[in-house]
Amino acid sequence: MTNLSRRTVAFGLAAFAPTLSSFPTSTAALASDQPSITMNAPPLARLRLGRFTVTALTDGFTDMPFGYFPGRTAHETEAAAKAEFAARPSGIRFMFNQYLIEDGEHRILIDAGPGGSLGKSGLLPQGLAALGLTRDQIDAVIITHMHQDHIGGLVAGGKAKFPRAEIYIDRRDVSYWTDPAKRASAPDYLHNGFKLSADVIRLYPKLQAIDGEREIVRGVSIIDLTGHTPGHIGVRIADAGQSLLMVSDMLFPVVHPAMTDVNFLFEQDRAAAQAMRARFFPRAAEEGALIAATHMPFPGLGRIVSDHGRLRWVAAAWAFQD
Repeated sequence: MTNLSRRTVAFGLAAFAPTLSSFPTSTAALASDQPSITMNAPPLARLRLGRFTVTALTDGFTDMPFGYFPGRTAHETEAAAKAEFAARPSGIRFMFNQYLIEDGEHRILIDAGPGGSLGKSGLLPQGLAALGLTRDQIDAVIITHMHQDHIGGLVAGGKAKFPRAEIYIDRRDVSYWTDPAKRASAPDYLHNGFKLSADVIRLYPKLQAIDGEREIVRGVSIIDLTGHTPGHIGVRIADAGQSLLMVSDMLFPVVHPAMTDVNFLFEQDRAAAQAMRARFFPRAAEEGALIAATHMPFPGLGRIVSDHGRLRWVAAAWAFQD
């Protein structure tokens, strides 16, 4: 398993030293009586794939209510979260992970986070600064889909926040999120996505609406993961026999990968999203693919494994940087 180097991370476990007899005996009690673990911002995790350096950053997080997962009742989702010690009073924690790809010639960012427009977010510029970078040093941003939590960081105050970057978005998403009829018929919770999409199109004249699977630079390729949105894409980074698949919103904490029939409230085509997961998850487990996922616990890197026929997520091993 690929080792990760992580810095600027602190775990607050002070004053937690229970004896074995002091542990609560029920899953519900365990889930509600956990020690508080804190992480200093900005956390960074780095891995090397051939000539590429990939750095995981985060723009922040939000908690999604248990009722946001069609396919299970809120009670069932909460019970599943408690079984994994991942239940919070406000729901399931979703990270906003982004990934910076560098090869010595190009700096390519995958997604831009909500940029302060959702939850506790807006940390991405701090993460870049910790690397000695500003947003105007990013050459390209690949947007996996045009939901608010992936494009909000592209714009603020009527201005483009990555002024030099080429923006790559699947043409199907561009068409969907700029369609007045789709906007008029959309539920209220999607309206911010439509507004932000219009801002992105207006403020980024170098935006490229791309079609299908293609290579952005040598070793960085687009893969089709449609379903979550009409033009939902992933990114494959490969060199020297090593690879990483950034699958964006194919995976959500707690419910995936075990429950492929569980969707998320914001998905445009739930049947297509289920079908994509049902195809992708077993194949990823069979191939032992290293995966990056936007909303999994930071740094969002791990593998899908089959455990006696049940699929589960295993976080990638990491080590402190020498």
